[in-house]
Amino acid sequence: MKLETIFAAHLRTLALTLRPSTVSSYRGVVRRFLAYLHATFPHLNQLSQLCRDPHLLGFLASLCDSQPPLSNTTRVGLLISLRRLLEDLSANGHPLAPDLIRRQDFPPLPHYLPRPLPLDDDVRLQQELRRTDNLPAWALLLMRATGIRIGECIDLPLDCLRQIGPDQRALLVPLGKLHSERLLPADADVRAILARILALRARPPRARSAVFNAWLLPRRTSSRGDWYPTLRSALAAAAHRAGCSAPVTPHQLRHSFASEMIRLGVSLPALMRLLGHKDIRMTLRYVLVTQQDLQREFHTARRLSDSPHRMPELPLLPSPARADLPAIHQALAATRHLLEMYRRQVADDKARRTLQRLDHRLLAIASILHHFRNAEK
Repeated sequence: MKLETIFAAHLRTLALTLRPSTVSSYRGVVRRFLAYLHATFPHLNQLSQLCRDPHLLGFLASLCDSQPPLSNTTRVGLLISLRRLLEDLSANGHPLAPDLIRRQDFPPLPHYLPRPLPLDDDVRLQQELRRTDNLPAWALLLMRATGIRIGECIDLPLDCLRQIGPDQRALLVPLGKLHSERLLPADADVRAILARILALRARPPRARSAVFNAWLLPRRTSSRGDWYPTLRSALAAAAHRAGCSAPVTPHQLRHSFASEMIRLGVSLPALMRLLGHKDIRMTLRYVLVTQQDLQREFHTARRLSDSPHRMPELPLLPSPARADLPAIHQALAATRHLLEMYRRQVADDKARRTLQRLDHRLLAIASILHHFRNAEK
């Protein structure tokens, strides 16, 4: 069976469960890989003939020599997709050599710093969006207040605000990039933003279709494509009017939200849930720890170190003193605790062993009293 036929059949299988965009990216990888094989090794027509050297190593070299050059991120994506395809074919019974693509074949990924807005730019931008007071501006404010992605904002249903408790509301974020939905806490500010969006959405009066009534950000058709350029251009214009120091992208609002949450004391696991991540390493890429944050955390730790922890004190007898078995048990427990604290301070090994034997005797006494107490019952 020809290579094209084998890969095409597998792509049809993947299309049953994966998104069309994902299948399209796999199809592009297959086209690139097969085009290289046909041009360089025209006689190779069976999967069993595929070898790491020269076929896969030659393909890796061709990626490095591509014009225009491919970034490391693009090359890693291509290799991950091709490895997935080859592993699937091998699992389905096709004869393939093992380890055609290895860990060392992947180029290092660039390490990008988080990209939150500078604090001054963030404040000015939010103020400018509130002054603009139109539907795109308030949608961008909702993204900044909740950390949701631009696609998630566009796909918010009209009834996205849900009541989860007597005085608690949450924003329902629908299935998105990672195939999961989540509930985000909606404070007074988020609820006010949603209320303003609904008020702007209600005017001017127009014919309302079923599609219009389904989404928080209204659409004329089921396609959401028109909102992407609308929100991006509205953000660029607002950033320019606000005098931001650099151009602003919608995803930077998400980075700013994450950094603000950390600064306010939100833990990393909670932030991971707020952002809808499945891996804490992805969350860390969104968080910017500034020099001011480092100074605050360092000096707080120093202040705490100046206050030594006090050891808890156990009373030898309850107050007021009682002559009963529970009181005797409590006194024995306190005595054993003090004895153990003293034993740890003794340097002589023989004395330490003697004190340990004494503790065992106290434990035996406590055990006898326990049996005596049960017999009384």
